[in-house]
Amino acid sequence: MNLFLKIFLWFLAAISLMVGVIFFLSWTVQTEPVVSRWRISVRNQTNIYSATADQILEREGPDGLRQFLDRIRASETMSDVVIIGLKGSDWPAEIRDAAYTDLAAKAIASDAVEIEFNQPETALSARAFGSDISGQRYVMIIRWDRPRMTPFFGESPLRYLRYAGLFLTAVLLCWALARYLASPIGKIRRATQKLAGGELQTRVANEVGNRRDELAHLAKDFDVMAERIESLITSQQRLSQDVSHELRSPLARMNVALEIAKQRSNGASAAALARIEKESGQLNEMISRLLTLSRLESGAETFESQDVGLTGLLEHIAADADFEANAKGRSVKIVSMDDCRISGSESLIKSAVENVLRNAVKYTAEGTAVELALVRAGGRAQITVRDFGGGVPENELDKLFQPFYRVSESRERKTGGTGLGLAIAERAIKAHKGTIAARNSEGGLTVTIELECKTTPAKI
Repeated sequence: MNLFLKIFLWFLAAISLMVGVIFFLSWTVQTEPVVSRWRISVRNQTNIYSATADQILEREGPDGLRQFLDRIRASETMSDVVIIGLKGSDWPAEIRDAAYTDLAAKAIASDAVEIEFNQPETALSARAFGSDISGQRYVMIIRWDRPRMTPFFGESPLRYLRYAGLFLTAVLLCWALARYLASPIGKIRRATQKLAGGELQTRVANEVGNRRDELAHLAKDFDVMAERIESLITSQQRLSQDVSHELRSPLARMNVALEIAKQRSNGASAAALARIEKESGQLNEMISRLLTLSRLESGAETFESQDVGLTGLLEHIAADADFEANAKGRSVKIVSMDDCRISGSESLIKSAVENVLRNAVKYTAEGTAVELALVRAGGRAQITVRDFGGGVPENELDKLFQPFYRVSESRERKTGGTGLGLAIAERAIKAHKGTIAARNSEGGLTVTIELECKTTPAKI
């Protein structure tokens, strides 16, 4: 789960909890005073109705009392009104219910309004009235509807739209807050990826905007770091290029002096001079590769794109590499070769594939064949070079394309080389908007190069 989603869900949960707590507290605060006022109202109305019933009964008799009961039964706040006669009265009880009779007995005993809340939606109130002298004693019992709290958004069907509006507002607000907090982090992350990919000019402070929080400070610190890294790498590249240029002149003079020394030497010094010539050749090769690498890294190695047939180019490279490998008891074998053409520099592509292929020939086991394959898939050309040299440790795979990097087992340089071949291959492939990667395969190492093919392959 990414940071944006986490922030969004936490904001939404916090707002939902706050709204729920506010609703609960509001309902609790409103319920208590409403119920208290309702109880007082029930007592007062019961007293009034019972006193009125007593007066009507004395003046108009049972018929008038029945008419009065019919009138008050029409009220929306009560669901039932009955009169229970006690102590041999001539008024018949309209309902013989245990709850009614028990409540009537309490009302007679207390001579006050009695209220029971046994039912969840209704309540009973009772009040005795009549003359104790004549023995005609009655109890009026009223069943009241309990007050209901009005929902926050009313009781009409529109309340659901109001609920939806509240929820949508909360979602939009949480989304805006989460985006405000997470957006700079995403920009810094993308800038970090670009910087790691070699785009040393990447800066992010201007993209973050005019924020004044910790994320803005982090973006400024990132720019300072990126500028420092760019300065260090540029200085390193310039130093390598300058040193390589400066070394070429004395190396050329040394080669001239070596030739003169060979002409004037005797048999005793021939072996030493041959050794000097060999080391001079390796030094000359290293300087040449350093200059090539410097030009590729600095972008000075420009090329004009041309149509390149990968099939013929790879077959030619494989033939040359196989000739060299045979002298070492190894070979190069073409596994598959699809027809594919690309736009780019033939010399750079040739250099990249040769470096990878010769590196594989160098490390593959004696008596084995390095496998070369070209497969066209999804509009891309996939060049695969596989050796059988035992592979490299997994934690060192991503370091193989660094200049001068050597796997620990070969640091003694028994295999020779300058440690620049794969680095040059990577820069050359990246200059063509391609990718190069290494992985361990069964018994060895597999290097895969991917380049974009032209729309249609060449027709033969």
